[in-house]
Amino acid sequence: MLKESSAFSGFSVNDIQKAKQFYGRTLGLEVSESNGLLKLHLAGNTSVLIYPKPNHSPATFTVLNFPVKNVDEAVDELTKRGVRFEIYNDPGLKTDKKGIFRNGGPVIAWFKDPAGNILSVLEKP
Repeated sequence: MLKESSAFSGFSVNDIQKAKQFYGRTLGLEVSESNGLLKLHLAGNTSVLIYPKPNHSPATFTVLNFPVKNVDEAVDELTKRGVRFEIYNDPGLKTDKKGIFRNGGPVIAWFKDPAGNILSVLEKP
């Protein structure tokens, strides 16, 4: 039954207009709005639903990953657009001064949307 369903993912934010500005203008994604909901139109005919939630709590995990050819270039470009990357200095998770993790697994950098949800750019193998 669900095997044929065109499933999609979604997450909440506390301010739809700030989210629309961030995802549309800052990140440069195609965004549509309908009935107070946002839809991100991503490559591969994929979409993600963003919905308002008055008592929104940011996710404590990565809600959306953007595979890129070169994380350094993506971080530099997004930083120019005002995106601030997270700096981690935990024993098992240390990023460099740009916020890029390079020590095992994919090269990846995390950042947050205006609602505090965690997103990433990660290098395609």
